[in-house]
Amino acid sequence: MKSAVETLNPTRVRLTVEVPFEELKPSLDAAYKKINQQVTVKGFRQGKIPARVIDQRFGRGAVLEEAVNDALPKFYTEAVNEGELNVLGQPEVDITELKDGELLAFTAEVDIRPALEIPDYSGIEVEVDAVEVSDEDIDKSVEQLRERFATTAPVERAAQDGDVLTLNLEAKVDGEVLEDGVAEGVTYTVGSGELLDGIDEAVKGVEAGNSATFTSELKGGSAEGKEAEVKVEVTEVKSRELPELDDDFAQLASEFDTFEELRADSRKRLEQMKKYDQATQAQEKVLDELLKLVEVPIPEKLLADEIETRKHNLVNHQLGQMGLDLAKYLEIQGKTEEEFDAETKEQAEKGIKTQFILDELVNKEKLNVSQEELTEHLMRRAQSSGMSPDQFAQAVVEGGQVPMLVGEVARGKALAVVVEAATVKDSNGEVIDLDDEDETAETVEAEGTDAEAADEKPEA
Repeated sequence: MKSAVETLNPTRVRLTVEVPFEELKPSLDAAYKKINQQVTVKGFRQGKIPARVIDQRFGRGAVLEEAVNDALPKFYTEAVNEGELNVLGQPEVDITELKDGELLAFTAEVDIRPALEIPDYSGIEVEVDAVEVSDEDIDKSVEQLRERFATTAPVERAAQDGDVLTLNLEAKVDGEVLEDGVAEGVTYTVGSGELLDGIDEAVKGVEAGNSATFTSELKGGSAEGKEAEVKVEVTEVKSRELPELDDDFAQLASEFDTFEELRADSRKRLEQMKKYDQATQAQEKVLDELLKLVEVPIPEKLLADEIETRKHNLVNHQLGQMGLDLAKYLEIQGKTEEEFDAETKEQAEKGIKTQFILDELVNKEKLNVSQEELTEHLMRRAQSSGMSPDQFAQAVVEGGQVPMLVGEVARGKALAVVVEAATVKDSNGEVIDLDDEDETAETVEAEGTDAEAADEKPEA
């Protein structure tokens, strides 16, 4: 077999392959055997029909077509390996010559990963937020904890902000009560901004046993988007009582004996969170600077497929679970379809570039993924997916996604190498040592990208 590679552009090549006919013999034998099992000829047992009879009855062309389709993947793969190509996606194959007994010739156009030159990245310098925890931050954290331990008690007075009410609701459109417009025993906290626009103003000052009417645009149901007249009846008013911020509260809400110990622990937790955020911010900013250093051509089809994948995942998974379509989502986001398409393209380009560059760094730095690292990553992915580690691992293996997970870990390690080489300063000008925050740089995913070496079998 002879093969040659012609570069069409930085991300696409054309393979020209010539195969001597004798190299088709195994596929020809397999084709005759396959046809033998599928057809019957009077006077011959099934599977024992001579090749010349098959040629006469069904045509030599049918046999050649079967043999070529069987042989193409093997010859294509050999040509790819001979040319040392890192191919992407399925090739477009064209049989240019097929002379029975003499020669098979074909071309295959296919996208490839572009050759990248990774420059010196040690000069990258980024600024991140300083880790500063104020007394106000601690007060807010403690107050959130306090809210969780609030209690309610019925009161005989008019409803006011912060009260917890029990309500009966009835919505009318054009004077008719909606079938799905009646609800009883609804619990609502005044001032929360939930349920319907205008309800807070309507219930304030209303005592249990009394009602009020207001007009609001319905947010869901059969009359979504329409103006409705809503009657709201208050059946119970409860005040929320917050515990005193003292040692008793500390013992109730934590493992600490004193309130001061609780506040000290809150400070420590907030500092850890801000350090984590700081390391994540450094990772993102270093990646952005790295992307600026490398020119990355992107295959057009790969980009189109990536854009389509991202749209599909958004519409059919994320929005579908929320009961939204794309038009409603864009309305909520205040974006036009053109703006959405432009953003999606930009995100897709960044995802592909990130994967190409970090994969190149994995090779350049000779980074390997240990079983322990893969297991830790699998555990984290399982936790975020809501599945048990065993369930997630089984799904990964059955879906053939182990190489994808290995790639995620390897790319995370590659980015960690770049972050370590970069200079990271906080907003106070202090150089930050991120060695203690290495967990944040564990993974960089180009979600949904198809930039993987293809092993699809081409057909004529």
